[in-house]
Amino acid sequence: MNSSHNSIQRSNGDSDHRAAGARYVRVLSIAGSDSGGGAGVQADLKTFAALGCYGMTAITALTAQNTRGVSGIHSVPPAFLKAQLQAVLDDIGADAVKIGMLHAPEVVEVVAWAIDHYRPANVVLDPVMVASSGDRLMANETVAVLVKELFPRATVITPNLDEAALLLGRGIDGVAALDDAAQALLALGAPAVLLKGGHLTGDDVVDVLLQADGASLHLKTSRIATPNGHGTGCTLSSAIACYLAQGLALPQAVQQARGYILQAIAAGAHVRTGQGQGPLNHGFAPVAMHILPD
Repeated sequence: MNSSHNSIQRSNGDSDHRAAGARYVRVLSIAGSDSGGGAGVQADLKTFAALGCYGMTAITALTAQNTRGVSGIHSVPPAFLKAQLQAVLDDIGADAVKIGMLHAPEVVEVVAWAIDHYRPANVVLDPVMVASSGDRLMANETVAVLVKELFPRATVITPNLDEAALLLGRGIDGVAALDDAAQALLALGAPAVLLKGGHLTGDDVVDVLLQADGASLHLKTSRIATPNGHGTGCTLSSAIACYLAQGLALPQAVQQARGYILQAIAAGAHVRTGQGQGPLNHGFAPVAMHILPD
């Protein structure tokens, strides 16, 4: 009896949403596929679902990948990437876009076209250049095109220290150097940068959010001991995109996303998946889908 009643209530609720023109909060991932499921679009979709967003993908490349590394990359033709973007954005639309692995200049140019054509309100660019295993995921000639074409079009970029070093052509030694590095990254054209300091040694992890208007935010938390760090960058950028899509301002979106990923790391810290760097526990506490009036 209770089960039937609940079913009727849900059905009526769904009808009311449709009548009112309601829709889900929509987030699109433009990124590579990780066959091992820990990073890339797989991590993105898990994050979108866990945070109550409707996830979509436009896949830029297929990787043969597991917890131990990347053994192969198969590029998606730029024309087919464009077809994916058109199919999704012409029909469903997106409240936020997360951009991950873009391995070739032609792929970057297609994504830049899509941003200009569809004008998404929120664009989170994770400049994925190096996998957790140390494997390079972006050709050198692509870096300059990425900076020129996508940094100015992004809402925020989210490089880790290895990626920041490649972008700046120099290393970042210690927490004291984070502010100067973030400022240098900002000078490359992005309106905001979240520089992630997780690769530094020490008991604490310090990240810096710097915006073009001079606003800054320093985020410091205790380091979580775990062998499972595969896909942390993908997950964080996806979470930021989710919270931006839900209407939070950038500083609040970053703080909320950081809180989510820290809990996901902690929840999966002692779980064994594969023989290398395992994934996070994305679904430690999933929330219901966010529904908005259209």
